[in-house]
Amino acid sequence: MTSHKTRVLVVDDEPAMREVLEMLLQKWGFEVRVASDGTEGRELAESYDPDIVISDVVMPQLSGLELLRSLKSGNSARPVILVTAQGSIDMAVEAMKQGAQDFVTKPLDYSKLRAILEAAGKDLQARQEFRKLSSQLEKGAGFGDFVGTSKPMREVYQLIQDLSASDASVIVTGESGTGKELVARTIHKLSARSDGPFIAINAAAIPENLMESEIFGHERGAFTGAVGVRAGCFELANRGTLLMDEIGEMPPSLQPKLLRVLEDGRVRRLGGRQEFAFDVRVIAATNRDPKEAVDAGKLREDLYYRLNVFTVALPPLRERKGDIALLVQHFIREFNYKHNTRVEAVRDEAVEMLKAYSWRGNVRELKNVMERAVILAKGDW
Repeated sequence: MTSHKTRVLVVDDEPAMREVLEMLLQKWGFEVRVASDGTEGRELAESYDPDIVISDVVMPQLSGLELLRSLKSGNSARPVILVTAQGSIDMAVEAMKQGAQDFVTKPLDYSKLRAILEAAGKDLQARQEFRKLSSQLEKGAGFGDFVGTSKPMREVYQLIQDLSASDASVIVTGESGTGKELVARTIHKLSARSDGPFIAINAAAIPENLMESEIFGHERGAFTGAVGVRAGCFELANRGTLLMDEIGEMPPSLQPKLLRVLEDGRVRRLGGRQEFAFDVRVIAATNRDPKEAVDAGKLREDLYYRLNVFTVALPPLRERKGDIALLVQHFIREFNYKHNTRVEAVRDEAVEMLKAYSWRGNVRELKNVMERAVILAKGDW
């Protein structure tokens, strides 16, 4: 959640309901204000500026739907949850059309209400984080841990924002060193799953005989050397995000098993009988064209289509040379701090030389070059 308590405004004309909600919300860790009707609620919304509003629908003077319209005209991003004893499908549809976050009926299911509030709070946190990153971009620095303001990277940043609002599977493509894992981490950080784990595995770095255990886990005695129980990456990433890097290097024998797990949403450890349900967003990454991997028989076509709901294609550094000067300054600051050096700047002619280089290792190669340069520099260069 955020660093301050999430502020909730409760609007209800029933004193008993206001009292119960105020007590429960405070117990759950929210800061709460209450209003006895829609008119008072509208005034409090202006002075108190709540993060979330919970409002009854049927109230004298100003109804909950009218209050919703008023609140959305002033702050369209603020979540509004409507509550009524006269629930109907038509009313719920109308409320959602007008921008309500959710619609619940009395008598309230308090566990459901808490889940709705927590989801709204996570969505609010993601919006706040993105506003901070957007402000950083406007100042000409970059986006989160990314550095660069070139047109290709701005398009990547916008796609990251769009994808963070959904749970869809993503394939991130790009040459080695372009920042594929950073894309996955940023999507996770901006999403409603940000409080959950981020787990990354690299199919190219794990021996084939260990890959199945890494992905699915194993029970004791499942194979020679399995002396204990091990949870697989889907269990470890539950309620979070799983990055499957270099997906095209996964052994063909494992790909149908992975596809089945993704489709079923359940996984069974090697040597086990019990299946575990999981809630995981999967992001895959590859440094090759995944369609070429499919054509070459390296990647199953059905697995590719299961993973490739959206694609983020990262440009190589040679196609965004306008970002090199920013990257150079960023790495100077980073390595001055790391190595206790005092390199202030790089001469213009040196920057032009860096721009003229092809950078086959992309940002990772530039980073390594800059670290060596900072360590060896005798002043500016």
